[in-house]
Amino acid sequence: MHQSLAHIALVVSDYDEAINYYTQTLHFTLVEDKVMSATKRWVMVAPPGSTGTTILLAKAANEEQQSRVGNQTGGRVFLFLYTDDIERDYKNLIDKKVTIVRELESQPHGKVAVFADLYGNLWDLIEPSAV
Repeated sequence: MHQSLAHIALVVSDYDEAINYYTQTLHFTLVEDKVMSATKRWVMVAPPGSTGTTILLAKAANEEQQSRVGNQTGGRVFLFLYTDDIERDYKNLIDKKVTIVRELESQPHGKVAVFADLYGNLWDLIEPSAV
């Protein structure tokens, strides 16, 4: 048996605002942006060079969903972004004025920094230690 995660839904307030943030600030690739109805789009983004799981930007459709924007995990780190050059990517976060929650530091498993995206979701930026 072979299984894999295809997409992770991230609830957002606005499609275009989220696309702009992920493509312009984090340099993600816009994988797909397809109109499904007058109020719904199928929008996927992925980190540069990624061939795995994508993030599905899902616009909040009601009050309950809107209440989850930026806090889908109760304040815990939600997403883990691996990089081959954390110094480059950390500098980009600083240059783009992204909120840094925990400064860059060395951990047993690699170098790590925590940042908040435009809605407040927490991300670990990780350069894993060489094995």
